[in-house]
Amino acid sequence: FCPILALSPVFPTAVTSLQTYSTLTYDTLRFGEFEDFPETSEPVWILGKEYNALTERDEILSDVTSRLWFTYRKNFPPIGGTGPTSDTGWGCMLRCGQMILGEALVCRHVGRDWRWARGQKQREEYISILNAFIDKKDSYYSIHQIAQMGVGEGKPIGQWYGPNTVAQVLKKLAVFDTWSRLVVHVAMDNTVVIEEIKRLCMPWLDAAGACGGAGELNGCLEGACALAEEETALWKPLVLLIPLRLGLSDINEAYIETLKQCFMLPQSLGVIGGKPNSAHYFIGYVGEELIYLDPHTTQPAVDPCEDGQVPDETYHCQHPPCRMHICELDPSIAAGFFCRTEDEFDDWCMRIRRLSCNRGGLPMFELVDSQPSHMVSVDALNLTPDFSDSDRLERFFDSEDEEFEILSL
Repeated sequence: FCPILALSPVFPTAVTSLQTYSTLTYDTLRFGEFEDFPETSEPVWILGKEYNALTERDEILSDVTSRLWFTYRKNFPPIGGTGPTSDTGWGCMLRCGQMILGEALVCRHVGRDWRWARGQKQREEYISILNAFIDKKDSYYSIHQIAQMGVGEGKPIGQWYGPNTVAQVLKKLAVFDTWSRLVVHVAMDNTVVIEEIKRLCMPWLDAAGACGGAGELNGCLEGACALAEEETALWKPLVLLIPLRLGLSDINEAYIETLKQCFMLPQSLGVIGGKPNSAHYFIGYVGEELIYLDPHTTQPAVDPCEDGQVPDETYHCQHPPCRMHICELDPSIAAGFFCRTEDEFDDWCMRIRRLSCNRGGLPMFELVDSQPSHMVSVDALNLTPDFSDSDRLERFFDSEDEEFEILSL
């Protein structure tokens, strides 16, 4: 599929420039024709589920259509009160961040097997998920919240994000989502530390240690070490985001099979990435092609109805998904995984270790039990207004930079 390019005006905020400029974008609703899904005997993988393209075409399209599709929008309230009213031309990675987190919320509240159908009465949980992304300042994960939180990561409103920046911003915003109560963890330095994640997802472990051990936890809860009810849950659902660099200017072919296998894991949330300054949300693959949802469509902003319902047809991609050859992928990506329970996380760890033993490709990241002595927790970084650490991390992971270090696994 090759979309037709169109010139679209973009209006940056006063933070960046008062000038109007044009940027190359394309509108996938109005331009071009969509290539139908291929008839192939090769398996189709969509976020941990395997399909047969010859016999399960409708099931594939239903699964794709049920994913939340966040695109450019126009005519929403100005960001920051005086900023842009559209994110056309600069918000594609922000929208991809919304999509990967939206998939996590779907898994969290309605389940991976939930399916959307046009015109059907929707569950209250689904409506609440949509409301978390509506383009207004008081929605948890709105374009307004992401753009303004990005300022704290050194990204002025209207500037393009890399995968790492949007992951860091989502991590900060999730703290305020008391309904979903997610732990969003961004694994840096190509390393996932099991001990660190379990401490975040089971905060009562630290309380037990402070009180002299897990055996004394119940007694402590009645006294000075008492925790709020939500803090004593056995496991807080985990959204694990792993920013990665899989090559120099192009993806290293040694990582291709490993990347494919990530889409086969039942915990998969997909991958955000794309091409330089053009982001996509990758949800699976077939053969040597990646399957993705494309945010480069400008649609009018949506307002909830008076009864609280949300007109939702424009939040679901109702045509065959886009595809691109995996070798066209920019090497700067972020992979996402969702583990609702500790058992699911343990299962994920087992699967990742099994993949690391395969000879079909290089592992994309390292899984370790405890934090290596040479690593510094990102949470411990002092992200002061000079943004020195934030900029350093972003320079490493953003694809537009040419100077970076490839870590040897």
